[in-house]
Amino acid sequence: MADDFGHVHLKTTDPVAAAKYYIDNFGGKMKQEIPGRGCQVDLHGVQLNITTIIPEQNHEQHLGIEHMAVRTEDYPGTMSKLRGSGTTVLEELTSNGRRIAFVRLPFGIDMEVIEKV
Repeated sequence: MADDFGHVHLKTTDPVAAAKYYIDNFGGKMKQEIPGRGCQVDLHGVQLNITTIIPEQNHEQHLGIEHMAVRTEDYPGTMSKLRGSGTTVLEELTSNGRRIAFVRLPFGIDMEVIEKV
């Protein structure tokens, strides 16, 4: 299954202001900008990806905590296991040379599965 935790993705109308809030109020540290989308903040070892709605993604997106992500070295095996457990695959695509999937768990929570390369 998944090898490690990837990130929590927050979607907001103002990623810069949200990042500043986490930095100023919770001791977060800026990791990097995501050009045209937002940024990544390290919140005491948890990576927050803070962006707007991303037009290239076709699954339903919303503002707030949008999803958590896990990374896996066995993408096909992980996806097979998820499909077998009743998980709904919302979208699969390739980003930066790796396969990713957005999935909805049986109890309504969205996750992202990222192939480690």
